[in-house]
Amino acid sequence: MQDFTPGPDTSRAFRDALGKFATGVTVITAPGPCGITANSFSSVSLEPALVLWSLDKASTRFDVYHDCPHYAIHVMGVEQADIAMGFAKTRSAFEELDWSVGAHDVPLIEYCLARFECTLEATHDAGDHLIQVGRVTRAQLREGTPLVFAGGQFGHFNKGL
Repeated sequence: MQDFTPGPDTSRAFRDALGKFATGVTVITAPGPCGITANSFSSVSLEPALVLWSLDKASTRFDVYHDCPHYAIHVMGVEQADIAMGFAKTRSAFEELDWSVGAHDVPLIEYCLARFECTLEATHDAGDHLIQVGRVTRAQLREGTPLVFAGGQFGHFNKGL
């Protein structure tokens, strides 16, 4: 086992350690239309319905999201890896997608596993990221296998042991 103190000289090792934790993959959309792929999504509270995600302050999309009052978080299915990769590369990967415009002009991607339409509740400074807490105003879900990210790669979860 590698033992280290996180810092500038060990940033690769720290990223590798974080990559051992598998996460789901989301695409967050905002008016524009704009999209961004994020795996920093988490539930916060059932009552009230709150979720969070973290925005990299160095992101080229920081200007769109840092105080965006309304956005939607889309949980991607395993068959949607290309969508997630598209929004990881560019804010405007909508061309070949089925999507519609929801409340407050927020783009809504169709056929995702779950979708949370949110109103910005709070932001919290967190080092090189900005934590965004959203109040869920509407949610949608379907059956399917979630897209997972671990070790710098997309994959999926096999049910059962």
